[in-house]
Amino acid sequence: MLTVAVLGSLNLATASAGPEGGADPVAAARARASYDAINTYFDAGRGLLLEEYPNTQSNAYSYVWPYSQAAIAAEDLAGVPGAGRAGSAEADRRVAAYQFYWNSGTTPTGYDSYVRPPNGQGGDKFYDDNEWIGLNMIQRYKRTGDRAALARAKDIFALVVHGWDTDPSHPCAGGVYWTQAPWSQDRNTVSNGPGAELGAHLYLLTHDKSYLTWAKKMYQWAQTCMLAPNGLYWDHIDLAGNVEKTQWSYNQGVMLGAGVLLFKATGDGRYLRDAKSVANASLAFYDTPEMLAKQGAAFNSIWFKNLLILDSVSPDPRYRKAMQSYADYNWNTTRDPATNLYKFRAGTVELLQQSGITQVHALLAWPRSRYGLLA
Repeated sequence: MLTVAVLGSLNLATASAGPEGGADPVAAARARASYDAINTYFDAGRGLLLEEYPNTQSNAYSYVWPYSQAAIAAEDLAGVPGAGRAGSAEADRRVAAYQFYWNSGTTPTGYDSYVRPPNGQGGDKFYDDNEWIGLNMIQRYKRTGDRAALARAKDIFALVVHGWDTDPSHPCAGGVYWTQAPWSQDRNTVSNGPGAELGAHLYLLTHDKSYLTWAKKMYQWAQTCMLAPNGLYWDHIDLAGNVEKTQWSYNQGVMLGAGVLLFKATGDGRYLRDAKSVANASLAFYDTPEMLAKQGAAFNSIWFKNLLILDSVSPDPRYRKAMQSYADYNWNTTRDPATNLYKFRAGTVELLQQSGITQVHALLAWPRSRYGLLA
């Protein structure tokens, strides 16, 4: 844990190290303090975490979606220059606890939404939940060379392909469904954008063209069916053809990130132009602390990470500047200095949002030279 004196010195500081050099010490310290609060207040034993603090849920553990964001925060911290063995060990510990969600008894295999028996009741599979974990595995593989992580990312992509809508009679036929749960047949930007990212990463790592073929299909479906006239992406479409038109920040992030990765995979400048267009439109749309607050830190962290992925190919100081402003605002405004928990709303603190803001601080500690490792 950081000392009170060190934390006090960070209250008004802004990260000053340039993104080209080594780790930004202010951002790194903020990230560590925010992550330490996860271990202090959300620990549920066995490497698992609580959904919220104080926990008012009947479940003993968090769902896999917030857990994955804590695991990604640990991976982002492990990637900070100088994180050393302790940073890697914590990322290892978080990855190990994914086992409690893994369902090996289905075809294809994948992660259930909740801890499996005998430790929990399990749950439906959500394609986006699995995609976040797949991207976590890709970033881990890039950092460590862990072949098991790459193999798991391939397993997850097989699940995502299984989720493709094959009924040509549906409005906007095609696309990956959001979930296997019987109560939803929506196809979402957030089940196709990160699927395209995962497929593109796998192609770049393996040169297996089937991954690229699927990545292009997922990307094109979202661009055809979810791209709004204002240059941003809507949320989802149901089987009656009704479009939910909320424009969440993470949807913009995954699609601009997919565009960058498809550009890297194909050399086709159209994909990079698409990514820059979404970046410009989203920077103009989410241009105030109030607008970003409505999105939530978890959604915003995904948007910002993908802006850095774009920055790795086509540098633009606006991306990191927007991220830095968001981090400074929340460090000084929504954080409880006594606990380093972020009070984004009244009531409990959500693991999901605490993990999101931790990711933002951690990636601000990365030099630009490492942005190519992001997933």
